[in-house]
Order: sequence, then C-alpha cells, then structure tokens
Amino acid sequence: MSTAVSTTVVPFDEVKALVGSDLGVSTYREVTQEMVNTFADATDDHQWIHTDPQRAKEGPFGAPIAHGFLTLSLLIPMWTELFDVTGVKTKVNYGLDKVRFTSPVRVGARIRMAVTIADVQEVKGNGLHLVADAVIEIEGEERPAVVARFLNRFYA
Repeated sequence: MSTAVSTTVVPFDEVKALVGSDLGVSTYREVTQEMVNTFADATDDHQWIHTDPQRAKEGPFGAPIAHGFLTLSLLIPMWTELFDVTGVKTKVNYGLDKVRFTSPVRVGARIRMAVTIADVQEVKGNGLHLVADAVIEIEGEERPAVVARFLNRFYA
C-alpha cells in the first residue's frame, strides 16, 4: 500500500521559514536482493549476511540484510521526493552530522523516510545551509533502520 507524497517546493528566499517543519514521509520502496548485490559489487563488501541468502537464513537476522550504507544512500532519492528548492544555481549534499544504524533492513522489507527541517543558516556565497533530521523507517517495525542528521547547501 502506497500513500501519496506531497513534495515541499519552495523558492530560495523562503527556505529559512521552514525551520521546524515536518516534510512528511516518502513513499515506501522495497529493498531487493538485486540492490544488495549491486551495492556489494560497487563497494567490494560481499559479506555473507548481505549476499548469501541461504547462509543468511541461518545467521543472526534470519535473512539477508541490506548494508547500512546502502540503506543510508537511499536517503537521497527519498529526500528528493520530499523537498526541492527553486531559484538556485547549485544544490549540494553537504554531509551528515550524525548517523545511527538502529535496526537491520531485511531483504524484501520496505522502507520510507520521514524528515523534519531542524535548522537553516546563511553561508558565504549567497547560500543556505539546511539541516534535516531524517528517519528511515521499516514498514511494520517499531525501530527505524537509520536515524541521521542530513546537511544540504543551496546556492542562489
């Protein structure tokens, strides 16, 4: 079951007014074994808990799990689903202040992201530094997969 997502689109001049705003949640996306295997190839991380479904069934999670950094990387498409700024020349993923992988994502699980704008500050070069609190949730699970403070810069 998928819910409609409302993308918050604001002009550069209005971004600072969003501090404290809840941007809602992205749509769910399934984490597949193909995604996990492709990520393993890209990062040369072929640990069996990710890439060997038969062995992983007997492992600590009862199934293969996504790499934490794979789950974290999905923050980007979910972020762009929730938020955009118009009237800018450049958008930069500036980094992360804090990341915690609080629960494994089993292959076949569906995840989505909830975001709140924590802070916006002006930066040199006609820019804005936006701090977003992101929580990547696992459908049907109490604990989230990832909790992160995500940093963005927008330059007009």
